[in-house]
Formats: sequence, structure tokens, C-alpha cells
Amino acid sequence: MIQQQLHGNHSLGNVHNSVNTEGKTGWRKLLSFLGPAYLVSVGYMDPGNWATDLAAGSQFGYRLIWVLLLSNMIALLLQNLAVRLGIVRGLDLAQASKRSYPRFINFCLYILAQIAIIACDLAEIIGMAIGLNLLFGLPLIWGVSITLFDTLLLLFLLNKGMRKLEGFIISLIFIVGLAFLAQMFIVKPDVIDIAKGFIPTGLNNQSLYIAIGIIGATVMPHNLYLHSSLVQTRKIDHTEEGIKTAIRFNFWDTTIALNLAFLVNSAILILAASAFFGRGYHEVAEIQDAHKLLTNIFGKLAPALFAIALIASGQSSTVTGTLAGQIIMEGHLNLRIAPWLRRLLTRILAIVPAFFTILYAGEQALGKLLILSQVILSLQLGFAIIPLIHFTSDKKRMGNFATKMPLKILAWIFAVLIVGLNVRLVIQEINTWAAASPGSANLVHYLISPIAGAVGLLLIYVFLRPLFYKRTDQRVYVPHGIANVLDNLEAVHYNNIGVTIDFSKNDQDCIRHALMQGGKKAHYTLIHVVETAGARYYGKQVMDNETQSDVNNLNKYASTLVNLGYKAEAKIGYGSPAASIAEIINQSKIDFLVMGSHGHKTIKDLIFGTTVDSVRHMVNVPVLVIKPQRK
Repeated sequence: MIQQQLHGNHSLGNVHNSVNTEGKTGWRKLLSFLGPAYLVSVGYMDPGNWATDLAAGSQFGYRLIWVLLLSNMIALLLQNLAVRLGIVRGLDLAQASKRSYPRFINFCLYILAQIAIIACDLAEIIGMAIGLNLLFGLPLIWGVSITLFDTLLLLFLLNKGMRKLEGFIISLIFIVGLAFLAQMFIVKPDVIDIAKGFIPTGLNNQSLYIAIGIIGATVMPHNLYLHSSLVQTRKIDHTEEGIKTAIRFNFWDTTIALNLAFLVNSAILILAASAFFGRGYHEVAEIQDAHKLLTNIFGKLAPALFAIALIASGQSSTVTGTLAGQIIMEGHLNLRIAPWLRRLLTRILAIVPAFFTILYAGEQALGKLLILSQVILSLQLGFAIIPLIHFTSDKKRMGNFATKMPLKILAWIFAVLIVGLNVRLVIQEINTWAAASPGSANLVHYLISPIAGAVGLLLIYVFLRPLFYKRTDQRVYVPHGIANVLDNLEAVHYNNIGVTIDFSKNDQDCIRHALMQGGKKAHYTLIHVVETAGARYYGKQVMDNETQSDVNNLNKYASTLVNLGYKAEAKIGYGSPAASIAEIINQSKIDFLVMGSHGHKTIKDLIFGTTVDSVRHMVNVPVLVIKPQRK
């Protein structure tokens, strides 16, 4: 039996089922499904991948292209499993984990996933800052600061809808791809050597380390959470045939998008191999070094394209990382906060280590911090892959769409490979830190090693629990609750109706809607708040020109209503609008409130549109919000 998601608890609920795919055929049908995988694909070519690709190309030429190809094959399989979970069960990976693991384990999984997203965000910050520095000469400390403001960009895109967000991301991917395509013509790589690079070869200690880094940086955990949610933005027919169709079209979406990401990663490696390895520069792992060498070898065009691609890559990745943060918070914890606030918190937590690194270790240490962020990401990877394979292999919940045995075996082989390689990478890094100095050795032995051990035990538990506990899913407390029985639907009569007044064009609509609610039986309290500096400091004692004018105008409104046969009075508040309105409502025993909205969108909403939401959370009466009429 296929279990569908409970209504009201959808992943990314504001855009769930927002893109219609029904009633379309042929290429129009395919186009309606294209999009989610492109948002996912940016994680496979973010600035965190650049360092490993540059190191691979500069040290080993074209010989490790086959590792990129292997990483892409692993990603294709895992992302398609995430797609299957989202379409068949109507759950994202975090929600499925919430139903299968105890509350404490889910809390731990959330913390690890959030740390991974912060680490990923850290890579985007560094990449953006370096890109701005290379292109405009902007100091890195200022570049890091500027990245704080992309919160506003994300808010704007989310308000515009899913299709606009996908279009923005695809545009950035196009810029990245075009930039590297142009660079390929400049560096003129050897096509025969590139073809030989697809043949697997033996790995020594150095090349194995780079290969681990490539795989660890390519298959990112937050992409699995993200993809299982984004596919649910498509409205599909939930019959067996409809689900098959959705899986098939999303497979093509994933295949096209991830292969484009593979081409971009290959282009970075080929660029490094052609420009650096062939000229004897074998130790190029820093993005700044690559840019400098490109300038020396090819002039200004190639490095400029390199910096533009880096900025576009960092900006696109940071947008999708925010969506992943929303998914894991709602899925694991059933906690929903404003997207801009969650974005701001995540970005601040990522900016802090970047700031301190620049201030105390210098700008040259950012490259090492970039590598550290990839190590942190590797710790989280197993906690996403193992549950995903378990959930999509469960015949009881997936029905006929459960993963078939050959694919299941291949998925587990890939999981063991990824987890094993990443564990080795983490152990190597811990040993390196321990050998650095006596102080760092103590830190490793008494803090880092115990934490790593606890994380390892948690990973074993996550793997074993679905094998030994075949019970029903854990009860999920949905954010909006369960629908109650409707047994009393008599009309409600309000005795004292409050109306907020701001002396704008909204006033007439607000008063008209208030009169519709109470007629001539109700009492109307017209409320206006004086927000001048004097009003904030002196309250009722202030009698400046604006206050006197507002009092007179409000009394005119009240007198007009009284002359028309209504019972009305004027009430003036002082200082903070939300607090003053709430105080008047409580003192006057108002039982219904009508408020006018500014009708602002995006950035202005952050500045002006907070009063309505604040009042709603401060009072215990129904609030009717009247939007301004558009002409």
C-alpha cells in the first residue's frame, strides 16, 4: 500500500503542487517536469567542488576524469531514489525519517544535517567572496559581508513562485557552463588525452586522497533532502500509471541536469590539466592561484570568465541550500519559521568562521577552510544515503515502486563505497590535526575523537534500526493538527469591532468591511497610532503638530459614522504600532479587529509589513486583513 502525505503537512507547503503537469503531452509534458533537478545540480558544481577538481587536474592531468564519471553515476542513482521517495510516498527524506526513527534520533539527524548545510553555505560564502575579489578586487572581508544580503534575493525569488526560482537557477547554470565552454576554446585541451582519462587507472596515496575528495564533494547530503521535496512541486495524477509517468519524466530531468553538472566539473578539471599540468604547475589547489596563473598564461579574458563562473556557482548553490534548510527543519522537527529568518541565521552561522579565519589566520587560510567544509559534509553523507535506501526498498510502504533487488544491491555498494571513503578521509584529517602540535593533539584526543566515535555509533544505529524494527511508522504531529468535527456553524455576532486607521486610501475599505461584520448593532472603535519620536518617548503627554492633526482626523471619521447612525469612538495610541493596538484592544474589550495591509512585497515587506503579523500574535481576537485595491 502506498502511503500518501497527510494534507497540510506537505514538504515546502507554499509551493507544493504549484506546477501543473496534467493535460499535457509530448515535449510540453517533459518541460513541465523539468526544473527540480537543476536546483539540485548546482550542489554538484558549487565552489566546494572547484578545489578538488583543480587539484586533480593540476596534479594528475586528465587521469581522474573517470572518478568524476563514477561520482556522477552514484549521484544519478541516489537522486533518482530521492525522486522515487518523494513521488510515491509524498514525503521528503526528512519527513520519512521522522516517521521511522525516535524523536531523539531525529533531533540528532537534524543537528547533523543543519551542520552540513552550514558547512555547505560556508563554501558558497568563500566562493562568492573569492569571485568578487578576483573580478573587482574587493577585499575578501567585504566580499564575505556582502553575501549576508543574498537573503533578500532568496525572499524575492520565493515570493515569485517555483518556476521563477528554477528559471533564475538555470540562468546561473547557463552562465557557468558558457564561461567554461569559452575557456575550453582558449586553453585548447588535448581531446585524445581527455578520452584516455575515462579509462579507470590505479590510485596511489596522493591520487586516492584527491579521488576521495572528488566523491565526497560531489555527492552532497542536502541534495537528497532537497530533491525528494522539490519533485512534489509538480501536480500529478496519483494513480499507478500517473506515478510511473512522473518517475519517468523526473528521471530524464535528473539525467539531463546531473550530466550538465558533470560537464562543468569535467571542464574545471580539464582546464586545470590543460593550463597547469601541461605547463609544470602541479600544486594548484587554491582558487586564487588558478586565477593568477590563468592571468599569466592567457591574459585577462579566461580569468574573468573563471571569476564570473565562480560567483554564479556560489550564488545558485546558496539559494538551494536555504530550501534544504527549510526541508530538514520542517521534516525532522515539525518547526516552521519565516524563510528569511532561517536564511539569515544559517548565513550568520556560516559567516562567523569565515570572518574569524580572515581576521586571525589571514586570507590565505580560506582555501583550507573550504576543504574543511567538505570534510564536515562527508560526515553527514551516510545519514542521508542509508535511510534513503531503506525507505525506497520498503515494499510495505512503496508497493510496486519499491527498489528492485539489482538496483538495491548497487545502491548499497555505492553507499559502502562512499561512507568508507569518507570515513577514511575523516580519519586522515584527524590524524593530520593531531600531528600538527601538542595542543591540537589534546584537542583531537579529548574532544574531536569522542565526537567522531559518537557520530559513528549513531550511523550504525541508523543502519540497523529499519532492519530489526518493522513496526508501523512513528506518530507524526503535523504542524496544523488534524481536522475537527464541524458541529456548530451558527453565525457569530460581534459587539465591539476595532478598525485600524492610517489615513490612507485603505481607510474606506477597512471601515466598509467592519460595518459589513457588525451592522448598526455593534460598537466601532477607530484606532490610530502616532509613531513620532515624541510619541515613542512621551506617550500621551505629547501634543506635537502631527499628534493634534491625527486626533482631529480620527474624530472626523468617528463623527461621520455617528451621523450615519453607527456607534463609534476614536482611540489614539502612541509609540510602537503593534503594542499600542494590542493594548487598546485589551482595554476596550474589542472582540473583532479589521486591519489594512500596506500591500508591500519582498524587501518592503521586511520594512513595513510587520505590524499585521505582530498584532495577530499579540491578541486573542479574530483579525480581518484588508489588502489595498489594485487599480
